[in-house]
Amino acid sequence: MNKEIIYKELDRLFEDARCELNYEKDYELLLSVMLSAQTTDKRVNEVTKEIYSKYKSLKELNNLSIEEIEKLIMRLGFYKSKAKNFKGIVSRLIDIGYVPNDREFLESLPGVGRKTASVVLEHLFDEPAFAVDTHVHRVSKRLGIAANKDDVLKTESKLKKYFNKDKWNRVNSQLVLFGRYVCTSRKPNCENCNLKNICKYYKKTSD
Repeated sequence: MNKEIIYKELDRLFEDARCELNYEKDYELLLSVMLSAQTTDKRVNEVTKEIYSKYKSLKELNNLSIEEIEKLIMRLGFYKSKAKNFKGIVSRLIDIGYVPNDREFLESLPGVGRKTASVVLEHLFDEPAFAVDTHVHRVSKRLGIAANKDDVLKTESKLKKYFNKDKWNRVNSQLVLFGRYVCTSRKPNCENCNLKNICKYYKKTSD
């Protein structure tokens, strides 16, 4: 069964898969995931290392102006809109002091969509979820789990039906890394991939 082949290969490649964003506090993960849109995790970690080491609480972060935040994150893409989102998230969290296990609340925050909320719920609360980023979306289509025409919501729905619920979070993290390092957008490493025999993309490009 293709599903078992995928489990086996992902476990072989990424046995200890985890989020590659660095954080120590719940709100740091939330802010970092928001900042990571259209930007590599590596670049986000470089930027947030300086921020989180200097401003050690929500209160200290809340004292920053949008202009000050812009200067701190200007190495990231779309830094102006992200600075506004950063300020907005912190100002909402300051009243309660923590990130709640509440998808509706999370998705009401500026700059936080379904994918970001899913990442937070997965990694902070171990809630079963499937965060479909560009890597997961691409791999899902190449493996035939989703159709080329599917949007991220349709792909998420199909992934949840395809994989066992108790494996969602693990497989989600593994698929992100698989798409980031193996099944890349350009020049995927098909020759050394043990999933190529069930891959629609490989079959199409190798014919």
